[in-house]
Amino acid sequence: VQLQASGGGLVQAGGSLRLSCTASGSTFSKNAVGWFRRAPGKGRQFVASINDSGDSTYYAVPVKGRFTISRDNTKNTAWLQMNGLKPEDTAVYYCAVDPSGYGSAVITDFGSWGPGTLVTVSS
Repeated sequence: VQLQASGGGLVQAGGSLRLSCTASGSTFSKNAVGWFRRAPGKGRQFVASINDSGDSTYYAVPVKGRFTISRDNTKNTAWLQMNGLKPEDTAVYYCAVDPSGYGSAVITDFGSWGPGTLVTVSS
């Protein structure tokens, strides 16, 4: 599976963005999808994940209630809807897949990292 994240940009605090993760290959529907981010000067952190069928999701505490992860296996695409953005959400956002299909918050469960997309939230 090859992944491409897109949809980043510059937004004011309180605004919204929707990130897309588009996959090539026929195995997308068998993989869980995760979103992660790397803020300036920090390591890569878990944001959200969704299992292969899309009926189970996990969120990091800082984004719970503001971000929503979803997927459409017919389109080989997953999304991260980000509402109520804060300056501390500024980061490069990456998507990756977990071939177990379960989804988790464990970075090492994920692979096939695509290039990230930059989200900048101004105050």
